[in-house]
Amino acid sequence: MSLPLRLGLFYAAIFVGSGASSPYMPLWFAERGLNGAQIGLILSLPLLVRIVTAPLLAIWADSFRLRRTAILLLSLAVAVSYGLLALPLGFTGWMVVWFAASSAISSVAPLTDVIALNHARRAGFNFGWPRGIGSAAFIVGNIGMGAVLAWGTPDLVLVWITMAAMLMAVAARFLLPADPVHEDGEKRAAGARFAGLGELLRDKGFMTAVVAAGLIQSAHAFYYGFSTLAWRDQGIAPGLTGVLWGVGVAVEIAFLWWMEPWRRRIGPTNLLILGGIASLVRWTGLALSPPLWVIFALQTLHVFSYAATFLASLEIIGRLSKPANASAAQSLNSALSGGILMGLATLASGPLYDGFGAYGYLLMSAMCGLGLIAALRLRYDADVATRLRG
Repeated sequence: MSLPLRLGLFYAAIFVGSGASSPYMPLWFAERGLNGAQIGLILSLPLLVRIVTAPLLAIWADSFRLRRTAILLLSLAVAVSYGLLALPLGFTGWMVVWFAASSAISSVAPLTDVIALNHARRAGFNFGWPRGIGSAAFIVGNIGMGAVLAWGTPDLVLVWITMAAMLMAVAARFLLPADPVHEDGEKRAAGARFAGLGELLRDKGFMTAVVAAGLIQSAHAFYYGFSTLAWRDQGIAPGLTGVLWGVGVAVEIAFLWWMEPWRRRIGPTNLLILGGIASLVRWTGLALSPPLWVIFALQTLHVFSYAATFLASLEIIGRLSKPANASAAQSLNSALSGGILMGLATLASGPLYDGFGAYGYLLMSAMCGLGLIAALRLRYDADVATRLRG
């Protein structure tokens, strides 16, 4: 089996679970009597603390000899945590367990990205190919879970994601290559790993890129946490919600698989700017609770609001970092885009949904505007332009 296919199958193991948990875990929590503010707090807490947990987990991951070892252990932690959610723990207990599960699984993808990006550069294959297989699995999670919920209860969401986490652990061992964390195969002391993180935090260009991508990406918070509930309020069935999510990810897959030449031609900073513009249009449109055909059209903008922004940030972060701190760089990028900024937006989204319904998307539009300003500043930074060309 070729390495791109093996990597793609591992991404599939990751996203077949998150494709079910992202839209449908809010339903699972709502079924247990939690309101929007409580659900928002549960979903946002691990994101808010991710600015701390993600770099620490990345530094911990670099303490092993092989990159896949940490991914395997994190996958096992996710499976155990999901299993514990089935217990009648109540609001506080579920929040603690979800924090553990979310913190662990949020580090799996960026650590895998480091492996895939390294091999894509060395072997010359398109990184978007294996990543796109993961996105296809995300659609399977979206639509499959939606179909299951048409006849089953939200309890089946937890069954699905627990089994997916167990599959992820097995796949980590047998599909990921045995890449050493460091080229010489030696372990690094904790002080050296923390020094690499400090260097990134002091890099103005790097931090501008991270903040720009983070604001645009984290503007998906209301969509991730409350689109299912907002569409339900409009009379859209859960099964159709899965299809709507699937449309967004389908255009993402097309972009990852077939738009690589265009992406390289346009450049990562221009791609980031396009992502910000598309996000402004998407979230402002959804705030108006448009008819179903318009929602389908707006969902196609996921190709820029997420996929283009994601690949642009990976490339920019990869070029502005060094091999010695690559794990920390991608984890820090993920910690902002899917961490503290996403957490703050998710925390605000709960009360916004309770009080204003779909109009909560307008906060996401404002975040995109700020991200677009940062992306434009990055575009015209001479020092960053020189480093990206190098």
